[in-house]
Amino acid sequence: MSKAPCLTLLALSLLAVSFTTTAHADAHITLGSQERVARLFAYPNNCNVICFRNWTLEQTVEHYLSQSTQRDGYSAAKVKVSRDNDQLVARISGVPQSYEMPVKDLLDAGDLAFEGASRLNRDGKWAYNWNLFLPLGMALEKRRSIELLHFPPDYSLTQAQDYLRSATSDRWASLLTRNGIPREQTPAYQTIIDIAPIAAPASAGKNLEGVYGYFQDYQRQMVKSLSRNADGQTLPMVAFGAPVRDWIKQQYGPTLKVLGLASISLASEQQVTVLGAHHPSNIWYAADRNNHKGDQDRADQAGLKVMGQDLSAACWQAGMGRNHNADPKATLDACTHKWQVTSKKQTCELFFSSIRNMTAAQAKSRCATGPMTRTLRDLQKTSVQPAPGL
Repeated sequence: MSKAPCLTLLALSLLAVSFTTTAHADAHITLGSQERVARLFAYPNNCNVICFRNWTLEQTVEHYLSQSTQRDGYSAAKVKVSRDNDQLVARISGVPQSYEMPVKDLLDAGDLAFEGASRLNRDGKWAYNWNLFLPLGMALEKRRSIELLHFPPDYSLTQAQDYLRSATSDRWASLLTRNGIPREQTPAYQTIIDIAPIAAPASAGKNLEGVYGYFQDYQRQMVKSLSRNADGQTLPMVAFGAPVRDWIKQQYGPTLKVLGLASISLASEQQVTVLGAHHPSNIWYAADRNNHKGDQDRADQAGLKVMGQDLSAACWQAGMGRNHNADPKATLDACTHKWQVTSKKQTCELFFSSIRNMTAAQAKSRCATGPMTRTLRDLQKTSVQPAPGL
C-alpha cells in the first residue's frame, strides 16, 4: 500500500475524531462570584435555623444544573461546581460545549430580576416570606413550548427544590399526557417563565399583581431568549390565567381570551404565537359549589366547561410543540372539536375522576347518565369566574 492512501486515511481519522470531540465537548461555565451565584440560585434554598437539605452552595448549583441536563435528555451528563479564586465555575460533561450559552443567558436575565427585586424592596413592597426564584432546572436546549405563568409556589423552592414540582405543573403535565406526550417528555413542554420571579405562598397572588412593573426588563428578556430553541425555531407559548393574559395585553398589545390566539412581536423577524388558557389550578375554584350558591349541578357544569377548555389548550400545546410548523388555528380547531364534541364523554369522566375524586367506574357511570346531554360547547353560557390571582 502506498504512503499517500495511508496518510489520507490518517487525516480522515483525525478529522473524524475532531468532529466527535467538538460534538461531545464538555461545557465550562464561569458562573460569577459567590454573592452573585447565591442570590441567583436562591441559596440557601430551604433553611430556617435548621436546613431541610443542608447543601453547600456548590451542591445547590449542581442540583439545579443536573435537573436541566436530565430534562434536556443528557442522561449521562455530570455536573461539578468548584471555585477558581473568587469565581464559581461549573464543568458539565456529556453535553455540547454550546450548553454554556443558555445557562449564561438565564443567569444574565437573573441579574435583571435581582435588580427589580431590590427596587421592590427599597420601595417597601417586598414581603418577608417571599424569595427570589428563577426558573432553575428547566430544559435549556430541547424546549418544545413555553408556559407563561404568574409566580412559583413557595414549596417548589423550600421543600421540593424543583421548579416543576407543584400542583399546577403536575396537573398540566397530566393533561399533556392525555394528549399524547409521554410523561418523561412533559418537562420539555413545560419551560416556565413566571412574570413575577418570586416564590411565595399560594395566597399571595393578588398582592403580586402589583409588582410586575419592577421586572419588565427581566420578563421581556426571558420571553425573547426562551421563545427560540437551540435550533432557532420559534416555540409556541401558552399564557395561563387572567393576570398573565392581562400582562400580554399591557406588554405586547393583543387582547387574549381563554382559547384565544394571538401573535406577539419580540423582534423585527420574530413572531411568537400565544394561546390564552385558564390557570391550571382555576378548575378547583370554578368547580367549588360554594362559588355557585351551593348549587352542585352548576358547579359541575362550570367545572366541565373548564376541563374541556384545559384539555383543548393542552392539546394545542402538545400539537404545536411536536410540530412547530403546524397551523395554530387549525390545530386549535381540531383540539376543541376533539375534547368538547367527539370526546366529550372522556372529558366528563376525567373531570369527575380527577377533580371530584371518583373512581373510574363511578365517573363512567356519572357521565353515562348525566350531565353530558349536550356538547361542551353548549356550556359556553355557563359563567366561570377565575379565582382571585388566577
